[in-house]
Amino acid sequence: MPKTEHTTMVMIQDTFTGKVLVQDRVKSWKGLSFPGGHLEDGESFYDCAIREVKEETGLDIFNLKSCGIIHWMNNQTFDRYLVFLYKTTDYTGELIAACEEGNNFWITIDEFKAAPSDNGAVNYLPIFLDDTYNEAFGSWNDDEPWDLVYK
Repeated sequence: MPKTEHTTMVMIQDTFTGKVLVQDRVKSWKGLSFPGGHLEDGESFYDCAIREVKEETGLDIFNLKSCGIIHWMNNQTFDRYLVFLYKTTDYTGELIAACEEGNNFWITIDEFKAAPSDNGAVNYLPIFLDDTYNEAFGSWNDDEPWDLVYK
């Protein structure tokens, strides 16, 4: 029976500097990414995004805007991995420099695009930055490279 994982990811942008908050992940899905994580039982995706950001960064976020979804399907096992995407410029609190997931810091979008990273999170930027996309779909398996199709 195929498995489905549900996760969230949030792009937090500072309105004064234009920088976005990234994590240099060391635990899983290593490399630069936006904060987020797995949905818990009885939790909405919106609430998951708020909780995960708080746990990983120390920031309280609000006024989240849904950006769409990234939908991965393993073309051998048919397992699915869904990432619900949000963005916001509204937050309070003090940034935690590091958590068990990795180090947190602010960078420009151009720095994010240019940074070396193996996880491919930079490929998610079109959904966060361009309101014409609602979904990206990708097919993967452990033997072949993956790609995303934006819809």
